[in-house]
Amino acid sequence: MSRHIALLALCALMVLPLAAHPADDRDPQTIVDQATQKILGIIDSERSELSEDPERLHKIVRTDLLPLMDIDYSARLILGKAGRDVSDEQLRAFSDAMSDLLINRYADGLLDYKSGEQVQVLPSNSKDSDKLTRVRTRIKLDNGQFTPVDYAFHKTPEGWKAFDVLVEGISYVVTFRNQIVPLVESQGIEKVTEDIRAGNLVLKTDA
Repeated sequence: MSRHIALLALCALMVLPLAAHPADDRDPQTIVDQATQKILGIIDSERSELSEDPERLHKIVRTDLLPLMDIDYSARLILGKAGRDVSDEQLRAFSDAMSDLLINRYADGLLDYKSGEQVQVLPSNSKDSDKLTRVRTRIKLDNGQFTPVDYAFHKTPEGWKAFDVLVEGISYVVTFRNQIVPLVESQGIEKVTEDIRAGNLVLKTDA
């Protein structure tokens, strides 16, 4: 799987701020399209400056996109049964650690994207419901081929929030769960969170 496809999907949706925001009444397709075009537009216009100042790019990824992801819900799904006894405080610490990990590992790779035209948002699927939906997109590779990237959304009191990204059918929630759950069960959530923050735990983003 292309590393660059993975980083676009993850940085666009999985590393956004956790602060409270007003309810968002946009539909999921619009959310994905506008967020993608915004971050790639910033990169297109400031590519040289961002290349010289990686920390600034990290800040843009974290603060300049709309809060699209239900991070706590995603974290709960990643932990599965291993998170049954995890407190809200421990969950938030774990969510924050995962967000920081993705920013530090992948934000710089967004500079490799040349244009928002690389991303196409496809029509909605008739199987979607008013509480759960999937936004289908495809990303154009350098060889002209397209790779599918889907965003799973659910409806919350604050509007539609994404909770998973699937690249070529591979769920990142499942990918992270398969690596993290055994460690949480054997070492505990706080030790795993500490290791993620310290960079002692290497997590793959593909199957």
